[in-house]
Amino acid sequence: MSMRLERLSAAMKEEVSLMIQRELKDPRIGFCSVTRVELSQDLGHAKVFVSVLGEEEDKRRTMEGLKSASGFIRSELTRRLGLYHAPEIMFKLDESIEKGVEIARILNQLKEDRDAGAT
Repeated sequence: MSMRLERLSAAMKEEVSLMIQRELKDPRIGFCSVTRVELSQDLGHAKVFVSVLGEEEDKRRTMEGLKSASGFIRSELTRRLGLYHAPEIMFKLDESIEKGVEIARILNQLKEDRDAGAT
C-alpha cells in the first residue's frame, strides 16, 4: 500500500472512530470500535472494520445503525479530510478480537488443567 493510502486510511480510522463515539446518536449503535480501514487503490471504496461488544442481536443492530449513518460519515470525511470525492463506505464486522479472547481463554484453561494434573 502506498504511503498516501496508509496515511489516509489511518486518518479515516481516527475520524470515523471519533464520529461514532461522539456524534452518532442512533440508539441502535452500541459499544463498537474501528479496528482498521482498507481503501481501494482508486480511493473509491473504503471498508471500515468494526468490533462490536455484545450479543449477536447487538452486533446486528449496530451494523444496521452504522450502515444508516454511512452517508453522514462519508460527507463528514470529505469535509474533515479535505477530499474532493469521499470513498463509498462499507462497514464490516471484525470478530478477530473476540476470537483472540476465546483463544486466550482456551490457553489459560489448558494451562490450569496442566498445572492441576502436575500436583
